[in-house]
Amino acid sequence: MNFLSADDLIYGYMNGIFPMADADGTLYWYSPDPRAIIPLDTYKPSKSLRPILNKQQFEIRVNADFEGVMKGCALPRQDEESTWISDEIISAYSELHRMGFAHSVETYENNELVGGLYGVAIGGVFFGESMFHTVSNASKVAFHYLIEILKQQSYDLLDTQFINDNVRRFGAIEIPKSEYIKLLKKALLKKAHFVETDIKHLFQNPFGKTK
Repeated sequence: MNFLSADDLIYGYMNGIFPMADADGTLYWYSPDPRAIIPLDTYKPSKSLRPILNKQQFEIRVNADFEGVMKGCALPRQDEESTWISDEIISAYSELHRMGFAHSVETYENNELVGGLYGVAIGGVFFGESMFHTVSNASKVAFHYLIEILKQQSYDLLDTQFINDNVRRFGAIEIPKSEYIKLLKKALLKKAHFVETDIKHLFQNPFGKTK
C-alpha cells in the first residue's frame, strides 16, 4: 500500500488537484469545477474584525506549531461527525512543512494556541487548506495576517478550493476550472517566498513531480 507523500502533494497541487480523506481514512483526489479563489486585491477586513485587530488581542506566529494547527483543524466541527484530515494527511503535510512548502499562521492568547490556518505555498500560489479556532475570532485574525503576508510577498493566487459560507465572508468567488488552471500555471512560474527561506533548489521541473 502506498502512503501519501510530500512529493504526491506537490505534484497534485501543481496540477490542480488535492487530497481529502473519507470517514474511514480512504484518500480521494479532488479538482472542483468551479473552483473557489479569494482575490488578494479585493480583501478587506470586516467592520467587526477591525476593533479586534486594533486591540491586538492575539499574538501572531508563523510556522511555530504547524502540526498543532493541523491537529486543531482535524477536530470535528460542531455539525460534523468526522473530519477529512486523517493521520496520514497530517503526516504528509508535516513532511511538506519540513521541506518548506507548507506553512501555518497561528493565533495565541496567553501563550496558548487558540486558532490558526495552514496551507501550501508553491511559486506565487498559496493553497489554503483549513482553519480552526477555540476562541472567537482567532481564525479570522489568522486569515487577515495570511492575506498581509501574501500581499507583502507578492503572491498572485489564493486558492480556497470549494465555496462555502466560511470563505465567502472573506471575499471568495468561483471561477471555471479552465480559468483556474490558466491562473495556476502562470502563478506557479513566479518566484515568491512565504518566509525568507530560499526553497528554489527543491524544484526540478515547474510542472513535474519533484525528485
